[in-house]
Amino acid sequence: QVQLVESGGGLVQAGGSLRLFCAASGRTISDCAIAWFRQAPGKEREFVAAISWSGATTQYTDSVKGRFTISRDGAKNTAYLQMNSVKPEDTAVYYCAARRSTNYYSDYSRLMYDYWGQGTQVTVSS
Repeated sequence: QVQLVESGGGLVQAGGSLRLFCAASGRTISDCAIAWFRQAPGKEREFVAAISWSGATTQYTDSVKGRFTISRDGAKNTAYLQMNSVKPEDTAVYYCAARRSTNYYSDYSRLMYDYWGQGTQVTVSS
């Protein structure tokens, strides 16, 4: 069983940066694909970014390409989402998720994820 805990959220001005952390415990996530999702008030949860188990493959939703970077550190059993040039529309609760798989996928946004964190709030002021 994997427990995921997100942190790093907060209030930031438009154009600023934040780094989100997804710390795993209970077992290694080195054999897991990791994804970040977000949910804004009154909206459905949406896919933001994903990284394969090896880190060789990443995927981003169009609205964050060139601004956000997903990464992972096996030694720390942690994944990250670096958010640069944030916009008010990036305001949401951000969740990390893990899927136990060493496969590579063409579309990580449509996968079923096995483990989810509790979320961290990101608020971008204009």
